[in-house]
Amino acid sequence: MSTPKPTLHRDRRRSREIFDRATKLLVGGVNSPVRAFRSVGGEPLIIERGEGSYIYDADGNQLLDYVCSWGAILLGHANPAITAAIAEQAKRGTSFGVTTELEIELAALITRAIPFIEKIRFVSSGTEATMSAVRLARGVTKRDFILKFEGGYHGHADSFLSQAGSGLATLGIAECPGVPQALAELTLNAPYNDLNAVERMFTQHKNKIAAVIVEPIAANMGVVLPAPNFLSGLRDITKKNGALLIIDEVITGFRLHNGAAQQILGVEADLTTLGKIIGGGLPVAAYGGRAELMDNVAPLGPVYQAGTLAGNPLAMSAGIAALKQLTAPGLYDRVNQNAERLVTGLRKAIAETRVPAQVNASHSLGTIFFTDQPVRDYAGAKRSDTQRYASFFREMLDRGIFLAPSQFEAAFVSAAHTAEDIDRTVAAAVECLKLIGADA
Repeated sequence: MSTPKPTLHRDRRRSREIFDRATKLLVGGVNSPVRAFRSVGGEPLIIERGEGSYIYDADGNQLLDYVCSWGAILLGHANPAITAAIAEQAKRGTSFGVTTELEIELAALITRAIPFIEKIRFVSSGTEATMSAVRLARGVTKRDFILKFEGGYHGHADSFLSQAGSGLATLGIAECPGVPQALAELTLNAPYNDLNAVERMFTQHKNKIAAVIVEPIAANMGVVLPAPNFLSGLRDITKKNGALLIIDEVITGFRLHNGAAQQILGVEADLTTLGKIIGGGLPVAAYGGRAELMDNVAPLGPVYQAGTLAGNPLAMSAGIAALKQLTAPGLYDRVNQNAERLVTGLRKAIAETRVPAQVNASHSLGTIFFTDQPVRDYAGAKRSDTQRYASFFREMLDRGIFLAPSQFEAAFVSAAHTAEDIDRTVAAAVECLKLIGADA
């Protein structure tokens, strides 16, 4: 395996100039905090285009992409079928504010793949999906409390911003100003993978908890796998106590296979949220579940939720084009084999260089944590050496490999990544681990 050479030594003046203009007009120069690179240092990227497993910055630098629009890009950038579907729909119109047949077609693709979702409501973001699912749970149960898990991230709605992962973990924000204390007190937090803590919460707040919301595989504190019986235990506890189980599959939905992670993990939620992959790179998310629950949503029921761009025809077209490709024979096998090749290579590199690190992974998503202890929950994730991750991130970026600009996020392998891409990444990681190990 040859040692990769650094590739980002071209002049980045255009990127700097664009970001300088951005800081004068956009908050922090970005429209989502992690993009500012505050936790990893260096200069934020300005991306002009993508193709397959690569993205290209404003100065023409090519980057092998493992962020993949934070998991939304499963089939590679500028997938021909998706871009053709978007272009064709754009000729017909971009938004109507009334129902199109496209919405029914995408809903049918999803419900066929996930049969326990009987009815679905499309929204435009994962935050809308989780927020709406919680509102529905509260409306149905007539209870106010929800229980989430430390380090879990379910979007930026007020109810979710205590002890949250993703960008809050990256920026070290434990509690978010602007969230009323009275509302924050309605959100309970338990350690991920701790059923005893969940049981205690239900005992302390008897008949007050409307729902438990959980990622089936945590991916916003970095990737943390569920312990055996954790999800099934949540299913039992919620049923016993008359609460709903909401499983947030905004990241995992259609990533592990053509369907929900729940089908692999042996659990069925009352309500499921989806996003990212179901939009083919456009803003689409959804929540759904049993018809008897979903029929409580307006116009059939009193739980109100609406959106001008919900079911947008451009987004529906992209989602249909994406999901139709997921039934291709061998697609997930190829993605998962390449992901396993990457994980195996990284673990070997860590062993060889003796850098204290762990690789947590499931199928095509994973995280390298810079800690010598296994990571099973948010407390374990927070023990990671974030400065060492920042150094690793910058060294990899210098070699043309784009990882998540945060220790507390996932890396994603797409169907566009090749075995050669993986081998190049592992070779770069060996070199970078040696460098940061020497610097420790």
